[in-house]
Amino acid sequence: QVQLVESGGNLVQPGGSLRLSCVASGSILSIDTMAWYRQAPGKQRELVAGITSDDNTKYADFVKGRFTISRDNAKNTVYLQMNSLKPEDTAVYYCKAQIILRLTWDAREYWGQGTQVTVSS
Repeated sequence: QVQLVESGGNLVQPGGSLRLSCVASGSILSIDTMAWYRQAPGKQRELVAGITSDDNTKYADFVKGRFTISRDNAKNTVYLQMNSLKPEDTAVYYCKAQIILRLTWDAREYWGQGTQVTVSS
């Protein structure tokens, strides 16, 4: 019933910028926390940034000052603006959302399929 679709991943040079988008669709009553995670080859998936329904945000230390998370509740969309990208930012970036289902009011966690970000010259 619910799906998350990420977009915006690409190949970019060090120092460049990308904006990732994640759109939630389906039988959604509301969306609580939305977050971006990433997973590099051979490494654990890690939290990059999160945002609550009232726009409280948190960031991993390694992206503070470079990345900005935001959301557009009217579009059920969360964004991750990534500036000053470094090669170590290379990873698959995943969107996660805590969603309240419209009919049942059940709270469930959903993941997107991921979008590849590659930072290389």
